[in-house]
Amino acid sequence: MAVKNPVQTGKYTKFLMYLIVVVLINIAGVTLFFRMDLTSDKVYSLSKASSNVVATLSEPLTVKVFFNSNLPAPYNNIERYLHDLLEEYSMAGGKYFNYQFYRMSGEENEESAGNRQVAENYGISPVQIQNIEQDEVKFQKAYMGLALIHGDIIESIPTITSTDGLEYKITTSIRKMNNKISALLRLKDKISVKLFLSSSLKIVGPYMNISGLVALPDQIEATVQRLNNKNFNKLEFSYHDPSADLTAGEEAEKQGLLSLNWDEFKDRRGRTVAADKGIAGLIVQHGEQKENIELIEVIRLPIFGTQYQMADLEEIEQSIAETVELVININEKIGYLADHGTHSIESLPPMFGQPQQQESLSNLNTLLSEGYSIKQVNLKEEGIPDGISTLVVAGPNEQFSEYELYQIDQFLMKGNSLALFMDSFKEVKPQSQQSMVPQFQRSYWMPVDTGLEKLLTHYGLNIKKSIVLDKNSFKQRMPSQLGGGERTIYFAPIIKSEMINKDAAYLNNIKGLVMLSASPVEADTQKTGGDALRATRLFSSSDESWEMTGRINLDPRAIQPPAGDDKFGSMPMAYMLEGSFASYFEGKAIPEKEEKAADTAATGGEDSPSESTVSGVDMSEIKSRDVIIDRSKKARIFLLGTSEVLKNNVVDDEGKTPNSQFVLNIIDYLNGREEIASMRSKTQRFNPLQEIAPAARTAIKTANIGGIPILVIAAGIVVWARRSARKRTIQKIFS
Repeated sequence: MAVKNPVQTGKYTKFLMYLIVVVLINIAGVTLFFRMDLTSDKVYSLSKASSNVVATLSEPLTVKVFFNSNLPAPYNNIERYLHDLLEEYSMAGGKYFNYQFYRMSGEENEESAGNRQVAENYGISPVQIQNIEQDEVKFQKAYMGLALIHGDIIESIPTITSTDGLEYKITTSIRKMNNKISALLRLKDKISVKLFLSSSLKIVGPYMNISGLVALPDQIEATVQRLNNKNFNKLEFSYHDPSADLTAGEEAEKQGLLSLNWDEFKDRRGRTVAADKGIAGLIVQHGEQKENIELIEVIRLPIFGTQYQMADLEEIEQSIAETVELVININEKIGYLADHGTHSIESLPPMFGQPQQQESLSNLNTLLSEGYSIKQVNLKEEGIPDGISTLVVAGPNEQFSEYELYQIDQFLMKGNSLALFMDSFKEVKPQSQQSMVPQFQRSYWMPVDTGLEKLLTHYGLNIKKSIVLDKNSFKQRMPSQLGGGERTIYFAPIIKSEMINKDAAYLNNIKGLVMLSASPVEADTQKTGGDALRATRLFSSSDESWEMTGRINLDPRAIQPPAGDDKFGSMPMAYMLEGSFASYFEGKAIPEKEEKAADTAATGGEDSPSESTVSGVDMSEIKSRDVIIDRSKKARIFLLGTSEVLKNNVVDDEGKTPNSQFVLNIIDYLNGREEIASMRSKTQRFNPLQEIAPAARTAIKTANIGGIPILVIAAGIVVWARRSARKRTIQKIFS
């Protein structure tokens, strides 16, 4: 009988035990969720803002994910990342957060067809992606999207082609849904959706190449009903014919809906169409909040004349849904100063054959509207309305009256915030010169003094009357007609990462910025160095910058760096000032509002009976007394010495560039959304290499080229020496 070798048996036993341990570890790794984020900015960890949003859920929220399997690189990692991210959301949200993955495939079976139908119902359609197989470029369609369902509210992210900013999109969507549900449940009255469509337009519609006007009321009613099911039945539809109802016509014209007039004409068949007019449009209203939705777009083109186009029903449905959110104020309000020469925040009408004008701030308007309700403030007419937490002032160039300064000062004293993008100089463009002359030759710059400067000086900030120029600036590529090459635009400094204050969490991942025509900003240390106020420098120009003072000339060909090294030096360009402010009007009389001549005429002048006498009671001895708030609650002021960085040529429409995220983070911080700003900063992937001296670069190159072979040789010598020593030791033992 053979006897088993105990050594061999022990080896097999150990191998079997190791195999069992490995299998158990893999099973635990599949069933137990665990991730370790080793990135410096914790890019792959759930932000505190996201955890707080899902932790406050009071009703179940379900995320339905639709992804094709076996996607090519780089899309194959998105689903895995999304699965891990949703698992972290689930742990933070508890029982109220659920998610489900729907497997989408190209195979024609009952399950795939059902999943595709579900995806289409949520507005998720396949997208075309590129696939490289066997050195051939192929294109395939794939589902890559998700839908969030919270009660009757549905939000979709139809296309997910990158993990960049995915957490931000999901969190802001959940936050928006929470706000919308809360706002809808608080409503006592229904939201009115009024369709104004003149029956006269149904007659001339075919002559305007507009069809479907007859069926439009029923179609829009059905659209509103679908939206009603998603908005807790808070919508109420009504149809009004201004041709038959004069009151409806007056309301539509007062609200500014599209009105069309036509003279009597004959069609091609000789039939006479009588002269008439018609109105078309939608008014969405709740309380005093009213918003218009255009149904017919008027397009005026040279040669072709005026064209009319009916809006698509899907576009109308989306517009109604967005307008409902606007009139019920689901987002926090911020104000934008719309007078005193500030930039227009609305889209400017494009010129024929040319893209959207870059002078507008429409991209900024679009980005801010995703998280805020923007109220345009007319300070001259209305003042600053209540309910606004932050007032944005972008490039004012007209004088503020003392009463207007008083309104801004008291707005700050109430614990609100100011975002000031101030220009020290105003560009003047002569109209008489030919338009073919280069822009910088047709313009000159005049100093701007609005009166806001003295408010800022009182608070502890000052904008210098100069422009920052820098050797580290944007390089403009020149066309071949002008010799090609690059031209340094010295008034467009590039702010490098080391010049940005990373102590501010909302700037932590901003690695670079570009400024335009910016002035230096200074903080008064005597006013801002105490416990009441704290001034934080946000970023500065490089050590190779200098100032242009006196006569400003921004012709790039006329700007040259100064000769002496003593002219160069870093200059602060933006400050955040926060704390308790002292009022500029402390101890002063309250300024009186300047009444316009039109207002005086409306009251009848001095000879007209006043309100105090027509009632038969002398009210002249009763005076109203406003109270000046001398010291503010905790408030914040952001100051940047330029407004050019807000325009469309700097702020992109998707908000992905460092400049765009910087502006959005500033607004979030001013509104107390530090966590949202920090989360958005994680999506910033612009990460330039740190610049080093030429000698250091040479040393690193030499080490990379020759260092590895030297290390291999050294390691070989060490191994050879150890083997030789071991051989000598063995020889001594056996000799």
